[in-house]
Amino acid sequence: MTRRTVMTALIATFTTALLAAFTLPALAADEPYREFTGRIDMVKKKKFIVDNRQGDKVSFVFIKDTEVTGEKKSVKKIRKGDWVTVSWRFVDKPRKAYKVVVLPPRED
Repeated sequence: MTRRTVMTALIATFTTALLAAFTLPALAADEPYREFTGRIDMVKKKKFIVDNRQGDKVSFVFIKDTEVTGEKKSVKKIRKGDWVTVSWRFVDKPRKAYKVVVLPPRED
C-alpha cells in the first residue's frame, strides 16, 4: 500500500465516524416508542414505578406533555394499583412517560 492509499483510507474512516456521530442522535429522536405494561407499585408527584408481575419493576417520570387515556384521563388521578401501559423511549434517562393508557382493573 502506498502512503496516499493509507491516508485516503484514514480520511474516509474519520469522515464516516464523524458523520455517524452527528447522525445517530437525530435518529434516536425518531425512535419508536417502547411499551411496558403492569400494575403501578408507587406513585409520587413526578415519578411512578410499574411492576409487570414477572419480576420487573421499572420507574418512569411524568413529563409536562404526558398523555393519559383509557380508564382515567389525568396524571393526577393515577393511583397505586392501577394497571397501565406506558409508552417510552429507550434513549431517555430517566425514562419519560410519553403516554399512559390506564387499563381496566385485573385480578392478580
